[in-house]
Amino acid sequence: MPLSDLLAPNAIFPLLKVSNKKQMLQELSAEAAKSTGSDERKIFEILLQRERLGSTGIGHGVAIPHGKLPKIERIYGLFARLEKPIDFEALDGEPVDLVFLLLAPETAGADHLKALALIARLLRDPNIAKKLRNSRDANSLYAVLTMPPATNAA
Repeated sequence: MPLSDLLAPNAIFPLLKVSNKKQMLQELSAEAAKSTGSDERKIFEILLQRERLGSTGIGHGVAIPHGKLPKIERIYGLFARLEKPIDFEALDGEPVDLVFLLLAPETAGADHLKALALIARLLRDPNIAKKLRNSRDANSLYAVLTMPPATNAA
């Protein structure tokens, strides 16, 4: 599953200005509502509910808030690079500045988990994270995120 299947070029936010986790989830819920046609409040509630189970901050400045929504047909992703890192109660205690929001249909099952694993692998790569932090516009960020994985030609 290529990331370009989940992430549209207009779902990239290169300098999101937020001061805390709740505000960030609200901002991204509003943007996700535009992409999915779902209710902004419902998206926000689903994301908050997931965060109550445990932070989706996976470490190294990365968070992958996610949830399942009724009435969407496919998996949607949004990516934001935060203007200033925020406390996200991440596993390593580090503030977060790279956020990939993932929304899946309630019926997505394994596809949802595959998408989460793909995103986690990508954003945990120190070279990819560095490129994302150094990119200043949506087109550059999209290019880094959807770049085919390097082949291991020996």
